[in-house]
Amino acid sequence: MRPRALIRIAAGVAALLLVGSASAAAGDDTPVMWSVPVTGDQVNQLVAAGFDVAETGGDGVAYVTGTNQTAQSLRDLGYRPTEFDTIYKDLPAQRSLAAGTFYGGYRTVASQEQHLSQVASAHPDLATVYDIGDSWLKAKGKGGHDIEAICLTKKKTGDCALSTTSPKPKFTLMAQIHAREISTGELAWRWIDYLVNGYGSDSTATSILDTTEVWVIPIANPDGVDAVASGGNSPKMQRKNEDNSHGSCTGTDVGIDLNRNSTFKWGGDSSDPCAETYQGPAKGSEPEVTGLEKFFRSIYPVQRGSGDNDPAPVTARGTMITMHSYGNDIIIPWGWTDKTSPNDAQYRVLGKKMAASNGYTVDTNGGTVGYETPGTTDDFTYGTLGVASFTIEVGAASGTCGGFFPKYSCVDSKFWPDMKGAFIVAAQAAAAPYKQ
Repeated sequence: MRPRALIRIAAGVAALLLVGSASAAAGDDTPVMWSVPVTGDQVNQLVAAGFDVAETGGDGVAYVTGTNQTAQSLRDLGYRPTEFDTIYKDLPAQRSLAAGTFYGGYRTVASQEQHLSQVASAHPDLATVYDIGDSWLKAKGKGGHDIEAICLTKKKTGDCALSTTSPKPKFTLMAQIHAREISTGELAWRWIDYLVNGYGSDSTATSILDTTEVWVIPIANPDGVDAVASGGNSPKMQRKNEDNSHGSCTGTDVGIDLNRNSTFKWGGDSSDPCAETYQGPAKGSEPEVTGLEKFFRSIYPVQRGSGDNDPAPVTARGTMITMHSYGNDIIIPWGWTDKTSPNDAQYRVLGKKMAASNGYTVDTNGGTVGYETPGTTDDFTYGTLGVASFTIEVGAASGTCGGFFPKYSCVDSKFWPDMKGAFIVAAQAAAAPYKQ
């Protein structure tokens, strides 16, 4: 039975910057996942002490990422760590980064950008690519990327415009706002190809594109993904963007957590610039978040009141999924509080339909993850606009297809079969997500 995800907080241990693929139990400096029995408030104590607590289980166990030296530090504090799982999985023959891949086949940002351009060129009647904002490095004139979104639909007048009054309902799928969660960008790629290649031959893909605007943001944090991919066979554990203007952080400790920086209910997470959940100096301080929120406001109208207890009406349209990893979870609002949203019952009905293809757990952050997450994207799109918004945590905690860096073959053998049905449900529900 898999450990149930209750806390995923990373405090940025320097050992994470080390790379390799052998077991730490063999006596080297390769990071692995350690199982650490805990009681009471010991998880928070581990995080405060600077350990990278990747996850905790509901059975009194914390999972800490680090090397043998990390394990010894835990023992010195009275804990009893045992090796639980590897971080890096066995690889096939490595393809060159020049071919646009890393770690056995995962696509680089440049490869994702090229893919969007090729899809739009090959399917002008179905696809339109938009530049919706800048990465931090680009905003500072230091290279970086545009953040790109592709709109997919069988185009008629008014379709795929940046408009809140366009005729078709909209479903948005977003990936890799946390850069190291690399399977999610690949799932965005496959969703795009399924729809455009299936139009006219696959009845479900055809129906979706005839009736719905599907928007896909394959890489929401491109600077961070560049950092991850630069590790090649041993991807770097970069979660945040590359904003290095706060604190004296180094390596993968640099940056701001874009999924804690949104303007809705911002604040209440880490104010330590080197922490993995650093929320930034102010709400919406990062250009990536500014671009994403402007984009969402440009395609979805405001459909709920401003009060915390104001439900989105049954007439509200629009769905959104932001993909993360890992935990085998479908997480519904709210994230910023342990209270349920005013649309909780409707969320659970739709979430269970999405989970029919993968058996994922449907619950709030408080129930599934066990900690509050202020400043998240899905809280913004639901809380500000009334869009039915979900976080999906793709994959299990351990094994070949588990963790942040699953084997590339798992995308096709496991993750895409698990996620395809969930994406279809969300797209088909876009016209009336709250109608039971």
